[in-house]
Amino acid sequence: MLLDQITGPADLRQLDDEQLRWLAGEIREFIVDAVSRTGGHLGSNLGAVELTLALHRVFDSPRDVIIWDTGHQAYVHKLVTGRRDDFTGLRQREGLSGYPCREESEHDWVENSHASTSLSWAHGLSTAFAQRGEDRRVIAVIGDGSMTGGMAYEALNNLGHSGNRCIIVLNDNGRSYAPTIGKLSENVVRLRLDPRYVSNKQRAERLIDRLPLGRWVNRSLRSAAAGAREFFEPPAFFETLGVRYVGPIDGHDIDALEQAFELVADYDGPIVVHAITRKGKGYEPAELDEEKNLHDTGLFDPNTGEGTGPSKGPDFTKAFSEVLLEEGTERPELVAITAAMPGSTGMLPFAEAAPDRVIDVGIAEQHAITAAAGMAAGGLRPVVALYSTFFTRAVDQMTFDVGLHGLPVVLCLDRAGITGPDGASHHGIFDLALLSRIPGITILAPSSYEELQAMFRTAMDLTDGPVALRWSRGTAPRSDEIGSGLAARRLREGTDVCLLGVGPMVWRAEEAAELLADQGVSCSVWDARAVRPLDPAMLEAAADHRLVVTVEDGEREGGFGSAVQDALARLDRSAAAPRVVVLGIPVEFLPHAASPAEIHADLGLDTPGIAASTFKAWNAQTGGASA
Repeated sequence: MLLDQITGPADLRQLDDEQLRWLAGEIREFIVDAVSRTGGHLGSNLGAVELTLALHRVFDSPRDVIIWDTGHQAYVHKLVTGRRDDFTGLRQREGLSGYPCREESEHDWVENSHASTSLSWAHGLSTAFAQRGEDRRVIAVIGDGSMTGGMAYEALNNLGHSGNRCIIVLNDNGRSYAPTIGKLSENVVRLRLDPRYVSNKQRAERLIDRLPLGRWVNRSLRSAAAGAREFFEPPAFFETLGVRYVGPIDGHDIDALEQAFELVADYDGPIVVHAITRKGKGYEPAELDEEKNLHDTGLFDPNTGEGTGPSKGPDFTKAFSEVLLEEGTERPELVAITAAMPGSTGMLPFAEAAPDRVIDVGIAEQHAITAAAGMAAGGLRPVVALYSTFFTRAVDQMTFDVGLHGLPVVLCLDRAGITGPDGASHHGIFDLALLSRIPGITILAPSSYEELQAMFRTAMDLTDGPVALRWSRGTAPRSDEIGSGLAARRLREGTDVCLLGVGPMVWRAEEAAELLADQGVSCSVWDARAVRPLDPAMLEAAADHRLVVTVEDGEREGGFGSAVQDALARLDRSAAAPRVVVLGIPVEFLPHAASPAEIHADLGLDTPGIAASTFKAWNAQTGGASA
């Protein structure tokens, strides 16, 4: 295999055209096989094979800086920079990251997994190199919908103004997670790639040239067409900002890509190379998957593309999908907003039923939140569904555009808590601490499939301010009993320790109570349900115990446990407040692992860990004597 001979980018420069085409096929087979065994981002990497090979043949990484936006399209880059053998541990504990990782390789400059940031990085690095007098190229590969994010345009504006030397590779596959939304993405390839336009244009030009004065007419028509392009073609868009444009180019033609890169390599300023690629290229199941092009997949059969992982029960996203459709049918004022992820956030059934009431803003979380504020101010009931990790990009908008105005926006955060294989940038561990800082917000944390649906209905009934619901990735526990309104729910009554759980962590707390009972420690267990406001009845009951232990799947500083600790200290009671032990996630960036359970165990947030921490605290409090 040719791939066996590739240990670094320099090896690629020894190959001829036929060998490069053969290598591209081997790489696609390797990636399909590797991702089928571990899960990962498939379609985006299959579409970036030739583009990556051309980049590494023309530019000298790591001296020339290549930045990937988003980072999930960098698997081929990892392969050709010497990490082939590490793919057996892709997204596994202590294994290869699914994104660029500075600890892995000097070729990974930016750990870039949140979209639309590469051009700002490129502006900063090119500025640094220019001021230091270093003759180095900066190449930002931006694609998979990242050009729908506003930060990219802010950076383009500054790049054009600065005139910094920077190459922007627009990897245009027409997709983000779902099909890319927005007029720019439509116009980027509007005329240049339409074969009917090209053939008709050529036929008309030949006909006109044969007429009297035909060549003069043709020149006039071309001038008129050039003027028209100012309104809807990409050269005008970029060059108006001071950024030159080249393209579009077939992103699967290595020779054409290399010629373009060599042409722009020494251009003294910012320049865009527009490459057209096909997400999922070369693997039929991905090419035919029109919703996501097998964007982020679990284990699957490489021959068919069908999943092979263990069957899972209904998850929280499905619960949300069902109740959104139900409430949307009953409430004509409900509108649903997502940021390029309608399928993965559960909005597709409602979109099919009411397409004019589902708005996909592209990768633009800040805009999503403020637009929702406007809709709420205008009398609608907006529901914004995002992944927890991506919500952090819109904290300012949630605080001042929604919170300050007391608007009834319902924020639904999927993948809250530890998510597993995508690592530090994708764990949803910051939302509780961040949301808790917003005055007047209600925060709900469902512990089961049924609780999520009940809480969503509660959220839709609350009209005096914003409401946030957060739920974890994976199978949702089922429960015959659910709470009501904002009240907490007691699951178990005891005398020594009060365990207060948030979301699905409550079930681990209940299991830990069973283990503690065997050691002579009697525990009460509460499902807090509402993180804000805390239920006064739950606090009063907790205060009757000598020890209170809170358990949450979020940062332990500034989250649920901190709020409980503060509230218990403020209770007007004659007895001293109980000791509070806060179990949660430390303030640090957490690595990836194949599943959230592995990381929970490392942090002592699994059932044995909760029991052990509680027993240790109880012994420290009482010397082991029961009350």
